[in-house]
Amino acid sequence: MQGLVLVLAMIFFGTAAPAVLPRPAETLEQLQQRFDKESDAVRKAKQIQKLGDAQFAKEREATRSGDFVTAGEVMEKYRDNVRAAFEALKKAHPSAEKHPNGYKQLEFHTGQGLREVRDVILAMPEPLRPPMQVVEADLKAMNTELLKLLFPRRPGEQPPLDSGASTSKKSDPPEKQP
Repeated sequence: MQGLVLVLAMIFFGTAAPAVLPRPAETLEQLQQRFDKESDAVRKAKQIQKLGDAQFAKEREATRSGDFVTAGEVMEKYRDNVRAAFEALKKAHPSAEKHPNGYKQLEFHTGQGLREVRDVILAMPEPLRPPMQVVEADLKAMNTELLKLLFPRRPGEQPPLDSGASTSKKSDPPEKQP
């Protein structure tokens, strides 16, 4: 009973701990600056999630307003950001299979980026499509490489032959020794 009275008194007199207010959302520019300054490869790759989502929102807004040039520029910057994070990951943690942290998040978001680029390509006029098709091809190549690094041993696929491991066979049978 005393505990209840104490809680009610704290609420009544305003001495209770202030409610935690949500942080205001970061702008696209702030997210980009934070991404550019990040030196840790895994954190950089994980930042693609927030930064990419903000870029997608800006791209969708530009597409809805018919500003396909801005939409294209935003998606080109997204591709450049994915490439920067991917290169940083490969440099810091070359074995994605052993250290998948960052690679997984980047691969997942790159798949989302491919869907966004395809949507923009379908919405924009034909003359503006070629640069976006280059962005799509670049994202597709990075996504494929990410998947191969994360899953190097795929069922049903023959491993590449190591040229130094096998001995060359002679076409002529060995001669008999007397």
